[in-house]
Amino acid sequence: MTDAPLDQTPNRLRRFACMMYEAVLLFGVVFLAGYLMDTLTQSKNALDLRPARQAWLFVAIGAYFVLCWRRRGQTLPMKTWNIRLVDRDGNTPSTPRLILRYILAWPLVLAGAGLVWAAASATGWPSMDMFIVAAPFTIFVWSWFDPDGQFLHDRILGTRLRNAPQRKKA
Repeated sequence: MTDAPLDQTPNRLRRFACMMYEAVLLFGVVFLAGYLMDTLTQSKNALDLRPARQAWLFVAIGAYFVLCWRRRGQTLPMKTWNIRLVDRDGNTPSTPRLILRYILAWPLVLAGAGLVWAAASATGWPSMDMFIVAAPFTIFVWSWFDPDGQFLHDRILGTRLRNAPQRKKA
């Protein structure tokens, strides 16, 4: 990894790689949250209590992100890729702003999922549904138009991802 200026936005490739690593960790978060819900509700099928399960997973994933961001502005993948979330002043954003950031990250992703659903419905090809895995990447669309390469939710909230200093190895 090259040393990039600390005040710059990480390039899209690094943010993408961080996102892939984040997806691997989220598998564990979703698994544990689902296991806890199944244990507490005694449900035997993932389709049981589906709306409640979706709401619970939304909250569990949100708690993961907000708690990690609140501590030092980084999740484990963000630490690995030397990316940090900051506010306009370079500090860790407040908890209400972090919660809003999590919520505002979803509309573009859901729009991408809606496009996949519409394409599958319009073509009649159920195999189009496999493109749902691309829906999370719609979050990058705004960054191509933003002068600083920021995500839309970061632009709205006055937060930003920036290069973080690399940790010294002992």
